[in-house]
Amino acid sequence: MTPPVKPGHMELALEEARLAAGRGEVPVGAVVVAPDGSVVASAGNRTREFSDPTAHAEVLAIRAACRAMQSERLLDHDLYVTLEPCPMCAAAISFARIRRLYYGAADPKGGGVEQGARVFSQPTCHHTPDVYPGIGENEASLILKAFFAERRG
Repeated sequence: MTPPVKPGHMELALEEARLAAGRGEVPVGAVVVAPDGSVVASAGNRTREFSDPTAHAEVLAIRAACRAMQSERLLDHDLYVTLEPCPMCAAAISFARIRRLYYGAADPKGGGVEQGARVFSQPTCHHTPDVYPGIGENEASLILKAFFAERRG
């Protein structure tokens, strides 16, 4: 089944990832999209900048979208993120009731969707979004690889 991808949304998430890399953050970007296709919020990682281990791109974008919508739930909203969400972010996605999750690169080490904890597969999971992996995967992977290669350099 072809996912109902909205043009440009993953590109915006990739730009957020590039901006995060420029700040010295792990380059992950996220975008929350309303049912009409408009962007409600976008963010990149800011864990170092904010000295906050929960300041992942997904969490920041969800927080901003919830404020904008004046609701703790984002029913019928979609989330585009450049890297497979970690278990913390997957739980936040579930609690926010995100409709669809689109992500780029898989994260074999820290992922929580199709790797590792597989949060959405747990019987205690409150809500499971439709998941579409591999959207923008090549570009997302290149951004991550370049970031870590520069750090190891």
